[in-house]
Amino acid sequence: MEFAAQPNAAAAVELVATLIAHAVRVNPRPVLGLATGRTVEPVCARLVVLHRHEALDFSSCRTFNLDEYVGLSAHDPNAYRAYMNRHLFEKVNVNLQNTHVPDGMAADVNAECARYEQLITQWGGIDLQLLGIGLNGHIGFNEPPSEPGSLTHVQKLSLATLEQNAPLFKFPESMPRNAITMGIGTILKSRRCVLLATGSEKAEVVARMVEGPLTNAVPASVLQTHFNCVVVLDEAAASSLKEIVSSKSQGRNKKILSPVSRRAEAELVGDDFA
Repeated sequence: MEFAAQPNAAAAVELVATLIAHAVRVNPRPVLGLATGRTVEPVCARLVVLHRHEALDFSSCRTFNLDEYVGLSAHDPNAYRAYMNRHLFEKVNVNLQNTHVPDGMAADVNAECARYEQLITQWGGIDLQLLGIGLNGHIGFNEPPSEPGSLTHVQKLSLATLEQNAPLFKFPESMPRNAITMGIGTILKSRRCVLLATGSEKAEVVARMVEGPLTNAVPASVLQTHFNCVVVLDEAAASSLKEIVSSKSQGRNKKILSPVSRRAEAELVGDDFA
């Protein structure tokens, strides 16, 4: 695991967008794993800018989103399919037929989970998986405790997640109680993971993920075992970490960069995706 502390949220977003843009440019048929939510929304906005002003080409991309609420149609404004169309897909030159989000309205949600997992495999797996982290340590909607080998499945949402996300709904009580999510095992198969966390409210869970024990009580801690994972933080989200230093150091499979110099950024961007 590598983690990169940036001075502010804008710089952290810029680094994440740079990593994604590099993945798109170097791979003739990139497969991106995408996330939703308030933390990654500025990343989508930055990718749109890169498309419009720096010719970032999404035409050969195939995308798979982490999750979707069970019971919401693709046209519901709170559905993640609608979110992705609104914030990214309809603003860049990606073929919508090559963008994939679990079907929250599937008659058989377990069959939909199997279909989605198979589709990821069929397209060769995910080259770069964008992640956020919930206040309870979830990635995707893998709530604690989550098994590290789990594949795409239906997840009952925790009280913490309901409290965190319900305000985003016009009628909070209408928020679905279940979601389809890529499993921890699905995420770990990605050739690269990039997790973005910003804001002081994420500081405690980031410290537990990075410096705490590997435990299914903090599902994101499994990223400590991933061979090519970058955790990008702003200063606030990094504020509870004890290992932040001003130069590279090694420790329990972590390479720590703070702040990210141009040389270090080039190193992160240039890492092999194969």
